Amino acid sequence: MRIETRAIHGGQKTEPVTGAVMPPVFQTSTYAQPAPGEGEWEYSRTHNPTRTALQDSIASLEEGKHGLCFASGMAATDTVLRTLKPGDRVICGDDVYGGTYRLFSQVVANFGIEFDFVDLSRPDIEIPSGTTLVWAETPTNPLLKTTDIEALAAKTHAVGAHLVVDNTFATPIFQRPLSLGADIVVHSTTKYMGGHSDVVGGAIIVNDDALAEAYAYLQNAVGAVPAPWDCFLTLRGIKTLAVRMQRHHENARVLSDWLAARDDVARVHDPGFGGMLSFVLEGDMAAAKTFCSSTEVFILAESLGGVESLIELPAIMTHASVPPEVRAQIGIPDGLIRLSVGIEHIDDLRADLDAAFVAARR
Repeated sequence: MRIETRAIHGGQKTEPVTGAVMPPVFQTSTYAQPAPGEGEWEYSRTHNPTRTALQDSIASLEEGKHGLCFASGMAATDTVLRTLKPGDRVICGDDVYGGTYRLFSQVVANFGIEFDFVDLSRPDIEIPSGTTLVWAETPTNPLLKTTDIEALAAKTHAVGAHLVVDNTFATPIFQRPLSLGADIVVHSTTKYMGGHSDVVGGAIIVNDDALAEAYAYLQNAVGAVPAPWDCFLTLRGIKTLAVRMQRHHENARVLSDWLAARDDVARVHDPGFGGMLSFVLEGDMAAAKTFCSSTEVFILAESLGGVESLIELPAIMTHASVPPEVRAQIGIPDGLIRLSVGIEHIDDLRADLDAAFVAARR
């Protein structure tokens, strides 16, 4: 079954009692048991049929065996890290979402886990012995660097470590990391999976039974699970993932070429696929603020991946938790503007940005 068909049917069946095409919202906290300690379902923190449908759908999209869903992308990320112990070493991409950097450096590091932030997009990158986990975003956030997943997986496995790939930006429409050798895939399903800026969620997908068992134990024990209605909304969004990603991709490529040809743009960061772009505006932070505040179609907001276009300044928004000296070292200037290119008409998007360029020059 091809990815476009799996987005609609993968991991899902019609509801057996009524034949409902969409999995129903099982808005319940507990389930009647036929006898004490018996029954497939017991409590919705542990299992919920709507959540199970979503987990199976996402696992199908990523060509994985096990899918587990969480209340947010950060909850999914935290769950992966909870399997580590003091003294373990994590190699992480240097250009990652600010919330990921904050969790790693300011929360998890306090429990004796070591983090090294390096440029995983470099072909000559080496993974040192003693590494427990390698964490890669590809494309990265916000510089949109890409990593050779297959090569990185080989280097990671050579030292006995697991490779995690955050596939939020690419989605399984453009890449499926498990098939390239990654051990663990994570998503903020808030973004392209949901696709409508109306639900927050996260997911982990693995093939390994032992990893799945460990994450499922934490999912239940910690309880950072999504509500049934949130799962339903995300399932609704996944139905149109393939067609939405095609339009995101087409619009972003047109804007990338248009931005690159402008004299008032110093640099464009474009991974070549998907709906994310970033660019450096000629001028200072004040000009960048004016630019971002002058759009009408592009909404000034954090997050990404919805049908509507969003614009933001990473230095003072999504990556404000990254210290200025670290941002400078990574190459995130104050004037870097990130675009989540939506599915509106391309002429309206281009005209909106053109007006913002005029406003920033005043």
